[in-house]
Parts: sequence; C-alpha cells; structure tokens
Amino acid sequence: MSKSPKGKKSDPEDTREPGDYDDGLYERQAGEVYAELLQRVGEGSPRPRLDATRRAAELLGDPQRAYPVIHITGTNGKTSTSRMIESLLRAHGLRTGMLTSPHLEKVNERIVIDGLPISNAAFVSNWTDIAPFLELTDAEFEAKGEPPLSFFEALTLLAFAAFADAPIDVAVIEVGMGGEWDSTNIADGQVAVFAPIALDHTQRLGSTIAEIARTKSGIIKPAAAVVSAQQKPEALAELQRAAELNESTIAVEGTAFSLLSDTVAVGGQVISIKGLAGSYSDIFLPMFGDHQARNATLAIAAVESFLGGGSQALNQDIVAEGLATATSPGRLQIIGTDPTILVDAAHNPHGAAALAAALESYFTFDEIAVVISVLADKDARGIVEALAPIAARFHVTHSESDRAIPSKDLAKIVLDVSSSEATHEYESFEAAIQAARTWANEEPRRAVVVTGSITLVGEAITLATREGWKK
Repeated sequence: MSKSPKGKKSDPEDTREPGDYDDGLYERQAGEVYAELLQRVGEGSPRPRLDATRRAAELLGDPQRAYPVIHITGTNGKTSTSRMIESLLRAHGLRTGMLTSPHLEKVNERIVIDGLPISNAAFVSNWTDIAPFLELTDAEFEAKGEPPLSFFEALTLLAFAAFADAPIDVAVIEVGMGGEWDSTNIADGQVAVFAPIALDHTQRLGSTIAEIARTKSGIIKPAAAVVSAQQKPEALAELQRAAELNESTIAVEGTAFSLLSDTVAVGGQVISIKGLAGSYSDIFLPMFGDHQARNATLAIAAVESFLGGGSQALNQDIVAEGLATATSPGRLQIIGTDPTILVDAAHNPHGAAALAAALESYFTFDEIAVVISVLADKDARGIVEALAPIAARFHVTHSESDRAIPSKDLAKIVLDVSSSEATHEYESFEAAIQAARTWANEEPRRAVVVTGSITLVGEAITLATREGWKK
C-alpha cells in the first residue's frame, strides 16, 4: 500500500479539527471515488455473504489482520458506543481506526483514523491501491453468475486497507447490518461488543428478537471476550450460546459491570460506573440521555477487556479524558439556538423511545415540534407512537433518500396516532423545518426536534451549518 498523508491529532503541527477534510486539492477526486462506490448495489440491499469480501481481502493481503479489532453490533447505540470506545483507546495513547455507518454529511466520516475523518488524499490514494483488486474480484464473481461487490463490501475493504496503510494500533469496527454475514465479519474481533438488541431490519435479520440476536452473535469468534449491554432474555440466551460454542467469555451489564449513577449536568451528565475491574466515579459525559450513560458503561467494559483482559482497572483520569472528548454527532445534538433545534438519528421504535425519555429527563421545554421523515423499511407507526407523548405537533416531510416514505403516506400514519390539528405535511424538508422554527420562535420555551431518519438528520446539520443557526 502506498503511504498517504497522515492526519494524526497528536501531531503539534496538525491544527485540523474533525470535519476538516484538509486537502481541497483532492475534493474532486474524492467525489469521483464516492461516485464509483455509489454505482454499486446500495446498503439498502445487503447480500448475506462473506465470500466476496473475503476473496478481495485475500487479494489485498488481508489488511484486516494487520491490527487487533474491537467489533460492535446491536440495534441501537452502536455508533455512539463505537465512538466512546475509540476515544477511550486514543486517550490511552493508541493510534486508532474506526469504521461506522452511515454518514451524516460526507462519506469520509465513516472511516476515522486517530480521531479524524480520513483525508481526501488518503481516501483517493487507498482507493487507487485497492480498485484493481476489487475489479478482479468482481470479474471472478460475475463469471460464476454472482453479483459484484456491493457499496458496503467495497467500503469495508477500503477502510481495512486505509487502516493498514495508516498504520493503526487497533480498529473499532461497527457492523453494517446484523453480524454473521456482514462484510465487516471477515475481521476477527478480539472483543465482541453487543449494544441493546431490538426489532429492526426484520425482513433481513428475522422477525423475532431471538432470530436477530442469533444473526448478530455471528461476530463472536473463538476465545473472544464478549461484553454486552442488558438484553431481553431471548437475546441474551443466543449470545450466551454463541459464546459457549466459541469458548469465549461473556460479561453482561447489570451483573459483571453496571452504571451506578447518572446526574444531569450542564452540557451533558455526570456518571459513575462499576467496570469489570475498576470503578470510575463522577465522570463527565458530554451527551444527553440515560441510554448514552449506558453506552459509556458498555464502552468502558469493552476497553477494559481489550487492554487488560477485563482484570486490570483503567486509570480514572484517562477515562475522564476519553469520555469528556467523545462526541456522537446526530445523537441528541443541538444544531440551533434561538430557537433550540436538536437532531437525533432515532430510526426505530426503541431509539425513538430513548429519545422521548431523554427529552423529558434532560430538557425543560414546554412544547416540542417534531420534524419527521422515515424510510420505507422502518416501523414508522412504532416510531410515531413513541414520539407522540412529547410532541406538541408533527411536521411531516420526506428526506432526499429514495427510500423515504412519501410525506402524504407518512402523514396518514401520523394522523392515526395524533390529532389532525397537530399534524402538518410539507413537500420539502426545508419548508418543514423553517415552519417549525417560526412556530418555536413564537414562545420562549418551545423547541424543534428533527428525527426518524439518519438521512434527514444529515440534511438538517448541513442546513444549520449553512444558515448559522447555532450562535
């Protein structure tokens, strides 16, 4: 692999911040690479296979074996937990790679090296290196009558190659969908992390929590350390079964480690955690919601498992630094003031319920306008029912995604749950959010929440940045 420009945050001469994709000279080429990726079958239609990704990785020299891996799956909280794990590892002086999905504004966000989104230069350079091998794989599989590599399969390979090229000390890898046949599963996770498992992607993962958990348990590899959030009994049974079959240890929140307390604070919360090997008191977490406190608890247990086999306590000051500098864009993120505008990527009922609970516990708004769009493969009714108790009104729209439910159809679902006076339909997101801002400005304790679709959240962040909503 050719060496590409580094963006190591610890370099005193590096003044970039996350989101500064540094090299405008490569902007056009990076856009062309992304366009090439988009020509492949999209993420909405993943293929239940590993052989294509494995074959391409073999031709590339198996870059995913160049570093240890922490592998994360679950239904909700995967990205936030991944970002906390990565931040904790970096606070310990390790050079990290992180793969998450989807992105909010720019594809570079998905591949993070040492805390920064991959530069355009490295994105282009590594793609140039791997593209011939992906084409070879495509040709081999097409000759067998099988489809070529998909968007996510190709992006996963690009991330693994970029991490090897960096190089990194450890990779934090978030599963795209499921686990067993997800393309990230060609990597062998030294630690397998399970965020809460609930119903989602039922057409592809199964119609019951047990079936979904069985698919997700496929990331457990022989002799791995497994750490899990609290799970429903049927999900936990599947994880325990897979751990036993792989002769892996399993530690579960509530027994092996736990959240001791969480208190609302300015800009987030203060938490105390009993880890696998140590206790960590009065740690500031700059995120809102009890679910984020539990994600932090899971992240600490995962890092304890990775750094000391779950038997050595972490340094309290390093934990404090790692969590204080962790971010989770698009998750209860304030993107506007005067009026307050928050975005949250809740896209299933479980996530929507966590959002509603956090809004009631961490904020004191009198009324909230929910601007909502939902993708067609999601449980729109369940999402709306979870949000209805905290919504004074719904502004129903659709995101730019071709999978978004048309606003008229989504409005019918919302009307079944809430009153007609509280439901307003808009043909464009911009019209919906501007009307919500106008409404919120009429009273001092009103707010706007944008949710239901990660695509919609990305559009909101872009618009807020462009128009300077946050003072």
